[in-house]
Amino acid sequence: TLAFLKVFFKGNSSYKTTFFTNVREFKRAFKENSPECLVVGAPECMDRIEPASVSCPIIAMVGKHVTKGMRSVVKNDLEFYLLAPFNKSDMAYKLKTSMRKEDYIAALSQDKKDLETISDLTYHLSSTLDPEEVLYIIVKKLSDLIPVSRCSILSVSFGEDRQAKVVSTFESPSIKHITLDIDKYPEIEKALKTKQAVVVKDAMKDPLMKKVRSIIKPLGIMSIVVIPIIFRDEVIGTLFLRTSRKRHNFTPREVRLCQNIATASANALNNAFLFEKVKAESAELKKLAITDFLTGVYNIRYFYHRLSDEFSRSNRYKTQLCCIMFDIDFFKRINDTYGHRTGDMVLREFATLANRSIRKSDVLARYGGEEFIMLLPHTTVDGALIEAERLANTIREHRFKGIKTSSRITVSIGISSAPRKSVKSMDDLINQADDALLKAKKRGRDRIVVHR
Repeated sequence: TLAFLKVFFKGNSSYKTTFFTNVREFKRAFKENSPECLVVGAPECMDRIEPASVSCPIIAMVGKHVTKGMRSVVKNDLEFYLLAPFNKSDMAYKLKTSMRKEDYIAALSQDKKDLETISDLTYHLSSTLDPEEVLYIIVKKLSDLIPVSRCSILSVSFGEDRQAKVVSTFESPSIKHITLDIDKYPEIEKALKTKQAVVVKDAMKDPLMKKVRSIIKPLGIMSIVVIPIIFRDEVIGTLFLRTSRKRHNFTPREVRLCQNIATASANALNNAFLFEKVKAESAELKKLAITDFLTGVYNIRYFYHRLSDEFSRSNRYKTQLCCIMFDIDFFKRINDTYGHRTGDMVLREFATLANRSIRKSDVLARYGGEEFIMLLPHTTVDGALIEAERLANTIREHRFKGIKTSSRITVSIGISSAPRKSVKSMDDLINQADDALLKAKKRGRDRIVVHR
């Protein structure tokens, strides 16, 4: 048996072999370096080797003592064996079959793990509609499966700025919105154009990376994979999965796993971004419903809603509440002199200045035309006067665009307050502020009047 094996392996350079005649030496060597296949020339030694503890396939050589040898084969449940007289072709076939089967089982085991991973990922993705959480789940899962130096999802725009933004990376959920120059990432650019996976095996040799080689060389990047996430033949939200590895190439199985995860993630990502889009549109609609289109401050409808709450609170707890009504002096003259378009610009600029000068607790709204109204909760008349004077000074000192520098814009202001005996309703508070504003205009404009 030993002579046959030495002749067989001597004439076959495909295998690197080591011969042992002592079981103790074999066990010591086996601990240090596990072989891909074990050939046993004496089946009666099986009990000492303990085949169940050997992780590689075993081929038993059954020589003269066939009965004893086959008992050992059956007892140890060995699948591969050769009966004497031995044949080189049979030996070559057994070696090839046993080792290929081992590789096949390992591949099946890996495929099973990959499928379990994708199934687990799909479950987690379907459990949330938060895009940031979805994105982080994907990159974290990939980085757990494949040892990488960088695993990110990028959002890429084809605008003039040619920029890409990191929207999620496995290092931390908080690392996002980092801007990249797409011209420095030709692998991403190619994935965008082709909608296909781009695999760079050696960044230092691949022609695709030639123009950025000097940039990535200090980083030690060896291999790069870019996977576009596609939904219904479209790159959804211009998102891309990008991983890079130092020192090692990506295996076909790892690239395939990335593609499968990207495919499995596409629907969940699409749903998440649709949900986010609906939320954003809903928030925008709510904002439009309470905002004046021209000036950007609150509209009168929202003002009355807040006034109702604040007026009720003022009556219940006897807290001070003031209302300021003001408008631009001689605004019709601005329209007649410079045109309505300039007048609209002045109104927007005026509203911006007024909005900057108020406190966070105050409510500023456009009442109509060039007239504005402000609600000041928990504010005395003296406090309202200070606010009004600051506003008047800000407007008086500002130089409005489109208006001659010699033409200063001023504002007339009327103030009312509650609780007072004469203020029995919200309308009373507004009417008294309006009366005070009319008095300010009659007294020459560019002044402040408090309703007494």
